[in-house]
Amino acid sequence: MTGFDRAELDEMVRRWVAENERCEKLGDWKPLAELYTADATYGWNYGPTDEFMAVGRDEIRDLALGQEMEGLEGWQYPYQQFVIDERSGDVIGFWKQVYDTTPRADGSKYTVNGIGGSWFRYGGDYQWSWQRDFFDFGNVSALFLEMMTDKAMSDGMNARIAKATSGRLPGWYRIGTSPASLW
Repeated sequence: MTGFDRAELDEMVRRWVAENERCEKLGDWKPLAELYTADATYGWNYGPTDEFMAVGRDEIRDLALGQEMEGLEGWQYPYQQFVIDERSGDVIGFWKQVYDTTPRADGSKYTVNGIGGSWFRYGGDYQWSWQRDFFDFGNVSALFLEMMTDKAMSDGMNARIAKATSGRLPGWYRIGTSPASLW
């Protein structure tokens, strides 16, 4: 293993969080693509049969941060904690998924229960070379169903669900067939 300077990794995390917060306010996550190496990969699991994978900065911008985040304006992903391994350059960030636009009838925010997070690999020069997200797909599905029942889904979220259920989208693969390994 190469080993990385801990202060540099801490600064990368600080930059990442600051840019995430800025992009959440904009409702546009595409600028985050500049924090990835040109050949980075970014993926996650979508349940028992499907996974998502973007290969390269352009696909990360267009697919992971564009297509896959469409309709999620008003959602926030505040990081709760980071675990940093300066020997490998691996960073794990744990986040929540909170809808900050429409509250429940009791005034509470729609929030995904369970653990959500991102596992990053540092590529140097304040860029990630690899990212894998993990989240409780069952709890995400249950929350979205609750929001549909409560008529709390935004037009963008409804359009996102309609698009996602109409067929396989770019970057979606049957498990084990994506151009880069999920793990």
